[in-house]
Amino acid sequence: MKKFGIFLGIVILIGLSIFGYIETKKCLVKNDVHTYLLKEKNIKEADIEVLDPFVANLDGDKNWLVYVKIKNDPKKYYYYKNSDTDRILLESAE
Repeated sequence: MKKFGIFLGIVILIGLSIFGYIETKKCLVKNDVHTYLLKEKNIKEADIEVLDPFVANLDGDKNWLVYVKIKNDPKKYYYYKNSDTDRILLESAE
């Protein structure tokens, strides 16, 4: 019974570690995109309606996308951070 408890504890610890990594990565990319929009694109804070990070099931850095919706703009923007160049790039605009 003690071995089962240790095994269960390890499984829970691994699961929480993976969840924590994913949430931290999404938060970091969201903050970087937010800073990019404010400083590089000169978009006002009040004009950003939605800033939503998600896992996109794409290769490499494109796996961590951030959906951006700007007021009075019908397009949807998807940004990601290229870790090689340390730049924020536009994946697509619909």
